[in-house]
Amino acid sequence: MYGYLGPNGAGKTTTIRLLLGLHRPTAGLAELFGVDAWRNPVDAHRRAAYVAGEPFLWPALTSAETFAYLARLHGSVDTAYRDVLVERFQLDTAKRVRALSKGNRQKVQLVAAFATRAELLILDEPTSGLDPLMELAFRETVLEAKQRDQTVFLSSHILSEVEALCDRVGILRKGRLVDEGTLAELRHLSAQTIEVTFAGVAPRLEALPGVKVASAGASVLRFEVTGSVAPLLAALAHQAVVALTSREPSLEEIFLHHYDGSDGRAPG
Repeated sequence: MYGYLGPNGAGKTTTIRLLLGLHRPTAGLAELFGVDAWRNPVDAHRRAAYVAGEPFLWPALTSAETFAYLARLHGSVDTAYRDVLVERFQLDTAKRVRALSKGNRQKVQLVAAFATRAELLILDEPTSGLDPLMELAFRETVLEAKQRDQTVFLSSHILSEVEALCDRVGILRKGRLVDEGTLAELRHLSAQTIEVTFAGVAPRLEALPGVKVASAGASVLRFEVTGSVAPLLAALAHQAVVALTSREPSLEEIFLHHYDGSDGRAPG
């Protein structure tokens, strides 16, 4: 499962449109299973399924009719599993799409896509409009897909979702992949956070190479350390330290590292 991250305008949706054969590449190729998505879209997408961030469906059809149409369009569907998903996502299949909320329309897309059992699932903000309970249902469904060795390409603004589900992560910036790897690899290359509590007022320490410091309270300092922690430990050796905690950076911290103060835009 591959998580694809970047703020609005970084190029996530453009990437997906290239994979779907909706945009022609100005250079290079966008291929699925070795098949050019622009020149031979039918063959390229025979083993893939897609969920859009905005669920634009046919308003006059019911959910059941939508499932039937999409199943014929794709060419394959596991109807028994589709019934399981309808129950899991608590979807009323007799209602017409025009009567459904955005969250329920999103459920229609999710059920239809996962029921294909496609080898590749391309998901663009798939939990948009879902409540927390349905987000849990989504995660359960994704894990089932992983257990069946299906590949999932997940573009999401919800960093905790990506962190919980994805094996590998790519971070996009202005149309270029600026970082990529497993979470363990990305964390290894990023700063670790060390929080130190002192017996009295936090001291003023001299600047250390690879160390950023910020106040976290009258008696607490938070250090972001890149590289060895030895210089920091040496500087703390003669201080009245009460407690010291260390943790790996979260995916959000890794992500913000690539955007911190660079373009003035909030990540999304």
